[in-house]
Amino acid sequence: MREVTLVGGGLSGALLALMLARRGVKVTVYERRADVRAEQIEEGRSINLALSVRGIHALNRVGLDTEVLARAIPMRGRYIHPVTGSCSLIPYGRTADEVIHSVGRRGLNVQLLDALAREKNATVHFQHRCTNYNLRTQTPTVRDESSGREFGVEAPVVIGTDGAASAVRLALMQSTRMNYAQEYLDHGYKELTIPPAPDGTFRMEPNALHIWPRGGYMMIALPNLDRSFTCTLFLPHRGEPGFDQFSTPDAVTSFFTRTFPDAVPLIADLPGEFFRNPTGGLVTVRCSQWYSEGRVLLLGDAAHAIVPFFGQGMNCAFEDCEVLADLFDEHGENWDEVFPRFFASRKPNTDAIAQLALDNFIEMRDTSADPHFALKRQLEHKLEERYPGQFVSKYGMVSFHRTPYRDALERGRVQDRILMDVCARANALAEIDIAAAFARLRAGA
Repeated sequence: MREVTLVGGGLSGALLALMLARRGVKVTVYERRADVRAEQIEEGRSINLALSVRGIHALNRVGLDTEVLARAIPMRGRYIHPVTGSCSLIPYGRTADEVIHSVGRRGLNVQLLDALAREKNATVHFQHRCTNYNLRTQTPTVRDESSGREFGVEAPVVIGTDGAASAVRLALMQSTRMNYAQEYLDHGYKELTIPPAPDGTFRMEPNALHIWPRGGYMMIALPNLDRSFTCTLFLPHRGEPGFDQFSTPDAVTSFFTRTFPDAVPLIADLPGEFFRNPTGGLVTVRCSQWYSEGRVLLLGDAAHAIVPFFGQGMNCAFEDCEVLADLFDEHGENWDEVFPRFFASRKPNTDAIAQLALDNFIEMRDTSADPHFALKRQLEHKLEERYPGQFVSKYGMVSFHRTPYRDALERGRVQDRILMDVCARANALAEIDIAAAFARLRAGA
């Protein structure tokens, strides 16, 4: 019987386990957290995720796409909240089906684990933390968090799906000549809540990702099934403004009143949540290589954690699972062949989406409030309409198509440079020569 040990039973770990189990692999999963299905967590209070075409395609491969989308909220575009003046919606796509979907992390994990529980080839051990991995003896050390007992596990093939702080990656770093880099943003994040209205309805437009861009920092809000919104404030850790500047409730309320005035009446417990909720960090992880022979492999955030500003962390990890499953279909349990091919295929693309996510942070917090940015989106939609199949926007390549991330980065940089130059010379779409803009894009000049 083919056997694989997975360290980490989060989203990517559960999906990969499901894919491998259905291919006749005996999969054992060790997950450090308790079973989320047994926890009493109010729906809508988990971190939101943006599900798009790559993630949907991977879920379709295991027959879960319809089930997951039934509990997702489609978001048609960015709903921009200026300090003063009217709000505006900038659509993501040109057609009604070009949307991204707000999903709850816990709810999605539950759906994946429920499906995994029905597989006879899969076993999940919750509250079992991997504390070490001996590459020479091919033995992970696992601690049962409920009893404190530690024990070794015989595991000829280990796949680390244990996130940005991966214990498997740390063991690889200590045992092989792995290059590793992590880069924290100067910004952190804090979550806040906009509850439902007294009549149980949404307090804002539900089918949009709301953004309060303020140049250098921002706040966003995504809708939840319980008609609340999860808000995330992205702010420098230090400086003016910065998280270190807020020591009193009055300081928080004053800052929000000046900076996000339309949000203040909507957040029920602003100072309380602000000081209760932790300030998180934002990190990009890059390493090379992700495997050692056919014995151990890193996948998802363990190999390539990215910041959340293109909504692709989960989608990219799900695409990892799909690529690895396809390679298994081609090469079977010849992991000595599968792991290097997986790394060679995914590394250039995960490096590219890491950069795209960093670039999109600047676009969201700074550029999205610029009238020329809204005009650029209109021009992109017009180009897609007039030249179908010949022009696809950078956002479309990443979110609505499965264009390799590396290609989307390279082509997107050319697009951004040319189209922003075109839009800087106009005040309205009617003033732009669409054919001339397309010709410039074709020429790359």
